[in-house]
Amino acid sequence: MSSHSILFLLTEDLLARILGKLASDSDRRAWRLVCKEFHRVDSIHRTSLRILRIEFLPNLLTKYSNIRLLDLSVCPRIDDGTVAFLLSRDSVGSFVRLKELVLSRATGLRWGGLEMLVRACPGVEYVDVSYCWGFGDREAAALSCAVGLRDLRMDKCLGVTDVGLAKIAVGCSKLERLSLQWCLEITDLGIDLLVKKCEDLKLLDISYLKVTNESLRSIASLQKLEVLSMTGCSLVDDVGLEFLGNGCPLLQVMDVSRCDRMSSSGLISVIRGHSDFLQLNAAYCFPELSTTLLQGMKNLKNLKSIRIDGTQVSDCSLETISTNCKCLAEMGLSKCIGVTDMGIMLLVSGCFNLKILNLTCCNSITDAAISAIADSCRKLLCLKLESCNLITGKSLEWLGSCCLQLEELDLTDCCGVNDRGLNYLSRCSELLSLKLGLCANISDKGLSYIASNCSKIRELDLYCSTGIGDDGLAALSSGCKKLKMLNLSYCNEVSDTGMEYISQLEELSDLELRGLVNITGAGLTAVAAGCKRLAELDLKHCENIKESGFWALAYYSRNLRQINLSHCAVSDMGLCMVMGNLTRLQDAKLVKLSNVTVKGFELALRACCVRMKKVKLLASLRFLLSTEIIETLKARGCKLRWD
Repeated sequence: MSSHSILFLLTEDLLARILGKLASDSDRRAWRLVCKEFHRVDSIHRTSLRILRIEFLPNLLTKYSNIRLLDLSVCPRIDDGTVAFLLSRDSVGSFVRLKELVLSRATGLRWGGLEMLVRACPGVEYVDVSYCWGFGDREAAALSCAVGLRDLRMDKCLGVTDVGLAKIAVGCSKLERLSLQWCLEITDLGIDLLVKKCEDLKLLDISYLKVTNESLRSIASLQKLEVLSMTGCSLVDDVGLEFLGNGCPLLQVMDVSRCDRMSSSGLISVIRGHSDFLQLNAAYCFPELSTTLLQGMKNLKNLKSIRIDGTQVSDCSLETISTNCKCLAEMGLSKCIGVTDMGIMLLVSGCFNLKILNLTCCNSITDAAISAIADSCRKLLCLKLESCNLITGKSLEWLGSCCLQLEELDLTDCCGVNDRGLNYLSRCSELLSLKLGLCANISDKGLSYIASNCSKIRELDLYCSTGIGDDGLAALSSGCKKLKMLNLSYCNEVSDTGMEYISQLEELSDLELRGLVNITGAGLTAVAAGCKRLAELDLKHCENIKESGFWALAYYSRNLRQINLSHCAVSDMGLCMVMGNLTRLQDAKLVKLSNVTVKGFELALRACCVRMKKVKLLASLRFLLSTEIIETLKARGCKLRWD
């Protein structure tokens, strides 16, 4: 039977189910190229769209008739004029179908454009305007037009006050999920009104707000609240937690990390009233895990996740957690004092369902602890061991033998890790993220072991692992084709030859090459020409890259959104080419460019001012650049940072 006739037998429903199994963008792109029928099925069943070039949006919305989520967060420039243009081209009412809008970091958008967009999407239920730091009360009022809104993210909308929050509360009374992280102008008054008007809230994030116990008194009246995050609320204390303990009957997830006025007594009052807790984050909250708190935790039989980073613990306390929290899937012990091999052994003896374990900077643990973890926690997915200096290759042997489902491993600054250990670790073929920064005893040989068997790796950090050179990158380029993030900063053995190998990683989107003095314009040209999907590039202190490299970057790297050229040898012309030609560039660090004149900076900034969201410059330039260019950048929503 021919391949054509086999495809003919596959129904549209079956093809759609197969398509749904493809998780990565690259796999879905490959699917669309198989044949016209596969392309048609993708067009019909695609429900989300992430736009890189705004001029293509009208045609894409017409082509994909079932789009429900529109993501404009990575567009170089979204402003009121752009929105007006898009809506004028929407002859078939494509925006009416949208249910979710992602406008994160759309710093050029203001209330007029936002209101037009919201009114054009009457059925929108989810909006993300996080990190639109210029948003204020008028933008909040525009959002209040979305009467059916159920989920809203407003993190770091720095200009929103209680007045703006009141507008949203009144206009969007169906809200179920709201994130207000870093909205520093919101006070107890705004939270109180929000609670009174939005009684259906199930998730509320007030992290880093300057609210007091009065806000928690108000929040305690929310009968449907399930998730409360209040990281860094430094004005809240145990009295506020007592309010929560007597209210919020459905509360299951709470984050009180870095709330330094709270004590274990306050946390006990919350636990006592909520025996169905699933997740608790009390990182950097109090100095030690008290006996009374441990006694209170005995009632949390369904607890799935607990983070007590930065707390002093004992073997006894970890044993108590092990005995009473059998369902625990995540445990955070980062920078905890008192974590020992015995404590870890006692913990995993009862918590054998652990999938995520963070032991960062628990520098007293040895291979004995890792042996116990590997033997007990066979379903482990994520293990963080940064700065656990007593760990050796023996630990990796146990992990490679027992934890075959491991997806994420952090071995940063574990000086006992060596090539032999990486050979054992390579048996963990499901690895997606591996961090080996500051591991001085690994070499190209060890990296080749990983490359030969861990083909699924998406993120690899080799920061300052000085034994890594071009041969290791050769193995990496042939074995880890799906690599998206790679950090080679200060791997000083890497040269232009290594860059040639890197250029073969077509999926690469994030590359850090900081301090690589052996790469030149030829190496950068190879990377720019080969890695067409590169979105973030760090070239800080790459001092031997000459003009040809920057010209190649300007010509080939059209998807680049973030770049660090600090301490590079780029000239006026090179900088103007990079900043002008890279039309998707939004974030640039341009500190101490000794070959660039004030006029060069001025021309480069003029070439890109309509789309930049962040620019970092030497502080002295604040007084040398024209007032006009500085004001133009600010007016267009660009955040200037002076070093």
